[in-house]
Amino acid sequence: MEKGRILLAVTGFHPQRWRELLSAEREVVLEPDGASDPSINYAVVWKQKPNLLSKLPNLRAIFSIGAGVDHIFADPGLPDVPIVKVVADNLTQYMTEYVVWRVLDHHRQGMLYRAQQQKKTWHEPPQRPAGDISVGIMGLGNLGRAAASVLLSLGFAVNGWSRSEHPMKGVSTYAGDAGLIPFLNATDMLVVLLPLTAQTQGVVNYNLLKELRKRNGLGGSVLINAGRGRLQKDADILRALEDGTLKEASLDVFEVEPLPKTSPLWAHPKVFVTPHAAATSDPVHLVPIMLRQMAAYERGEKLENLVDRKAGY
Repeated sequence: MEKGRILLAVTGFHPQRWRELLSAEREVVLEPDGASDPSINYAVVWKQKPNLLSKLPNLRAIFSIGAGVDHIFADPGLPDVPIVKVVADNLTQYMTEYVVWRVLDHHRQGMLYRAQQQKKTWHEPPQRPAGDISVGIMGLGNLGRAAASVLLSLGFAVNGWSRSEHPMKGVSTYAGDAGLIPFLNATDMLVVLLPLTAQTQGVVNYNLLKELRKRNGLGGSVLINAGRGRLQKDADILRALEDGTLKEASLDVFEVEPLPKTSPLWAHPKVFVTPHAAATSDPVHLVPIMLRQMAAYERGEKLENLVDRKAGY
């Protein structure tokens, strides 16, 4: 195979650094030379314009620069070529850091202590050991398993739920519709790392949250969503916080992003907000992986970390 050009099609951030690094080995363009540009072999994308890729006759593969691929499937003109998802050690490390940070902050009552500091209150509440707290991870892919491993090493009891069976040593695993309620009933702190698909959209709703374990060492259930914003219903989370179904929440993603300034989540005393920053895609780490994949594919080798189109992730 000849080295064709790369189409870098991204929305929402500046592409310059990605272009510089990709250009070290291949010619990179930000727009095709017409809808049927025959020189484009690969597309590196994030929320590409609809139908941009549909008529490229020699497109061999699409690479997502983020962990999610729902933005790719949102394209009505998506061509039938392989889609490669991001799997990188640094992205996994970032997500693990975020999950462990938020679990520990809720476990060690960070919100309470920050409120006490504002009031200059000197009070030490009871502290439970990590083993008394059950952390449930929805989504036992690469990111979920890495976070589970570190949480186990810290002494937490860890549950895991996924659509199909994903056994993991030390983790109590549940699967499918039949396993969801038992998983939630055994979980004090829910960590959401699911992909966004037609089946998972809006799954983090009031009916799900009310199934979390109520009597626990935290003094209430906790939600941490570092997956995708449209997995959750913001209004349902607010309802759950107001009526005590949830004690606290850490949210990195939202139904609408950026989170509107009018959203009550910004100032809610029981909510910790981050701007979709749990695991930022770093081109320095991700571009070499993409270039290696392209070169291997041209040697006749198989692409790795392919998206299952039927499953949507």
